[in-house]
Amino acid sequence: MSVSDGWLIAVAGYAILLAWPLTTVILVWFAIRYVGTHRASVVNRKLASGGGRPDHFWIIVPALNEEAVVANTVTAALGLRGPAGTLSRVLVVDDGSDDRTPEVLAAISHPRLHVMRRELPEARQGKGEALNAAYRFIAGLTEREGVPAERVVLGIIDGDGQGSDNILVEVARLMGDTKVGAVQAQVRIRNRDKLLGAVQDLEFGAIVDACQNMRNALDTVGLGGNGQFSRLSTLISLGTAPWSSCLVEDMELGLRMHLSGMSIRYTSRASVTQQAVVDIRRLTRQRTRWAQGNLQCARYLGSLFASGNIARTALVEIFHYLVSPWANAVVTILLTLTGAVGTLGLLIGHPLPILPTWFALGESLGIWLVVTMFPGLVWVLVHRAKRADEALPRMLLAALAYPAFLLLGMAATYRALGRQLTGKHSWAKTERLVEEPLALQTA
Repeated sequence: MSVSDGWLIAVAGYAILLAWPLTTVILVWFAIRYVGTHRASVVNRKLASGGGRPDHFWIIVPALNEEAVVANTVTAALGLRGPAGTLSRVLVVDDGSDDRTPEVLAAISHPRLHVMRRELPEARQGKGEALNAAYRFIAGLTEREGVPAERVVLGIIDGDGQGSDNILVEVARLMGDTKVGAVQAQVRIRNRDKLLGAVQDLEFGAIVDACQNMRNALDTVGLGGNGQFSRLSTLISLGTAPWSSCLVEDMELGLRMHLSGMSIRYTSRASVTQQAVVDIRRLTRQRTRWAQGNLQCARYLGSLFASGNIARTALVEIFHYLVSPWANAVVTILLTLTGAVGTLGLLIGHPLPILPTWFALGESLGIWLVVTMFPGLVWVLVHRAKRADEALPRMLLAALAYPAFLLLGMAATYRALGRQLTGKHSWAKTERLVEEPLALQTA
């Protein structure tokens, strides 16, 4: 290898290494710049004064073996109130539970609670199929009641989810514009007193929030599995099964809505809280499922680029969102191999031109350490500025743990690729933690 080749590799390596913190700075700048700008104010006034405000809400709770949390989830959902004159109901889809979930639900008596029990073989075909069954039930009931479908909204709150008190009011405000077919609420973590929980709240409360705010500007907001609210008329336009069997059925639904020309908005003014996964093995399994679903959704890239409903800049952002996890995985391998080969070369007396001495190797490792830690610390500042509801020492510790959290995500990415290539598409639900019971409101 010549000296010029070595410098070329060095420049390329440092460019790749610096791409992450540079992207972080740009994302934070863009997200903060958009929030509160004149354009945002105009959009908000338009949404607030629009004629598409819904007056019927359904909160769907998909439940499979949720005995530990479903009572609190249903209690919290029944306590949600929309704007004056609106009706909110809760539909729990018991998807063939074989624990005490049916008994827990039977013990809750409330006029606005409906429970749908699915039995095998229809049950346990994935969250998407459970949501489709709920959707068809609500669509049929809406038609019989003579309610216009565009005035009805279906919200998804997972078995461990709890919406903020203002969430229905905020969704109604954003859906004042008839072009808005869905709204995604911010997701937060409740049990962030543990390190893994704090890291996941840093992810959702700062990083994902910034990404979604940027997508608001590009009109490419993605739907999440928890806290998504869709207009019934929008779902009807997508057929009898809006949700698919994809491992991330929420992402696929959002992509289909964008292809149909429907707008999705994101709000951080309202939120849904959920439990963090505080076990490494279970967290890896969860992220593997997400990564495999991401890979499955990549098949929509061609249709998105061929569609005239999405701006070119928005397509670039969607492309980055679907492809970047796999690019990051490849870059990680290349950087790791470069460091390993450089160390081996120094040990056997044949150093690489880019790492000619042990000092140079140590200098590179120091730069790598600073670059690796920088994004997490920046996101802690964002989290602190926007949330201010968590102790700074704990969040700083979460920032230090964030690179290891990303390595776990990389491992999940490789595992997901292996599962996809070998045709494994089965899924396992996330285990829940028992919480203190909430008081049920009877009104």
